[in-house]
Amino acid sequence: MLERLCAERMQEWVALGVVMRLAMNKKNEQQRASILADRSARRLPWSPSGWLQHSAVGLSVCLAITTISAPVTAESLKEALSAAYAYNPRLDAQRAFKRATDEEVARAMSGYRPTIQGNADIGIERTDQRPSTLLDGVTKPRGYGIQAVQPLFSGFRTYNAVNEAEANVRAEKEVLRDVERSVLLQAVTAYMDVVRDQELVRLNENNVNVLSRELRAAQDRFSVGEVTRTDVAQAEARRADAVSRLDAARANLRTSRGAYQLVIGHQPSGLRWPGPPNELLPRTQQEAISVSNHEDPLVVAALFREQVAKYQIERIRGELLPTVQLEAGYNDRFGSSKLTDEVESTSLVGRAIIPIYEGGEVYARVRQAKQNHIGVLQQIQQVRTEQAQNVVAAWSQLEAARAQLESDRVAVESNRVALQGVREEEKVGQRTLLDVLNAELEYLNSQVNLETTRRNLVVAAYAVLSSMGRLDAEWIGAAAYVYDPDVNYQEVRRKWIGLSITYGDGRTETFEADPGTDASWAPVK
Repeated sequence: MLERLCAERMQEWVALGVVMRLAMNKKNEQQRASILADRSARRLPWSPSGWLQHSAVGLSVCLAITTISAPVTAESLKEALSAAYAYNPRLDAQRAFKRATDEEVARAMSGYRPTIQGNADIGIERTDQRPSTLLDGVTKPRGYGIQAVQPLFSGFRTYNAVNEAEANVRAEKEVLRDVERSVLLQAVTAYMDVVRDQELVRLNENNVNVLSRELRAAQDRFSVGEVTRTDVAQAEARRADAVSRLDAARANLRTSRGAYQLVIGHQPSGLRWPGPPNELLPRTQQEAISVSNHEDPLVVAALFREQVAKYQIERIRGELLPTVQLEAGYNDRFGSSKLTDEVESTSLVGRAIIPIYEGGEVYARVRQAKQNHIGVLQQIQQVRTEQAQNVVAAWSQLEAARAQLESDRVAVESNRVALQGVREEEKVGQRTLLDVLNAELEYLNSQVNLETTRRNLVVAAYAVLSSMGRLDAEWIGAAAYVYDPDVNYQEVRRKWIGLSITYGDGRTETFEADPGTDASWAPVK
């Protein structure tokens, strides 16, 4: 009966596939595959949801029964980092902020371009004079016109405004790198937390099984008078403590899996210990500090902000210089008076505006900008000092983890040998059951310490890369496609007109649903 139901379900899925192909035969195959893959990665709802969900459950049961099953695909650390790099909302948000900053350059470039305005009007006018003239009566004046202004010289304000905006774009690009390394380090931490907690659950499950056997053996020996009630109570207490430890380990694993999904975007599957990225690490702490002084995103961002402050001084100073512009206009008036039917005028004017005194406001802003520039210069040294300290701290954690790893391995092996010896000695009466229980606990604790140190070693290694400014998808090779923030910048820098936006990967703006009313809303990439 069940096999027949499975066969029917398989036929339904085959029919569904035919319908989908017929419905989408005009779609581009590559685009459809990309959308389907992205919906799967983002866990987006798919309609008709009810039928598909129930069918998926039935299909999975059928596959399990007919042994047509695929092994669970293990996810490497680089694959997890690639997913976080592609879909983390915090990183996507910062990319959007960077694209918004790109528009500051387009705004500054507009100072080189003309401004054109058109106008039109219509009205009614009554004229009464004493004594009466030919101009008395009602007229209906109307007309239209167009004016254009082309800046010729603005005291270098536009030039400095463009340089200021470009420096700000470069600073924001480094802020994006800073967010990227933060997200990737969070992803590494989440990955290793799951790996560690999975192993701790396994160790504690094994410990519960061992202590359960010890308890049953103690109860059997108590029934024949070989041990006392105290020995049984000690075994019961240790097993209860082991169960409590197992419950805590499982809770920690659930928490780690939740953090993993938050950062990376999907549930973990088949994670394994990746090992530290030794090939990417510097040989010495001083080398790491030297790299940080030149490549750390916060340091480089501070350098570009110094340029922003410098160009801001020159831009404000330009307000004290003359402004020269060319003005052109055309106007056509109808019915302005009783004597004329139409008046047409064309003008071309060169105008120079020379500031003489602005009440001291411009001078005050120049002095203010100079003080801000001094403050930004001091921040550069402050940021370099802070980032060097971060490198020292991360390097110290890495060295400590390396040393502790060797100690923990020795401890595990020693406790394993000691446990075997205590068990043999307990069989001949030289050790008590409590000695065996203590040896098992020490062995478990050393294994837990080893797994924790293994996790700390990998996280510390990537923390060193992060503190150096080299924890990015391109440097560690964690993404097949690397987002290029300069694509949008080059597109909008000389854009004269247009309201639509284009993302760095070529997508145009889309609005699928209101996130306030649809909880399943998510942008489709």
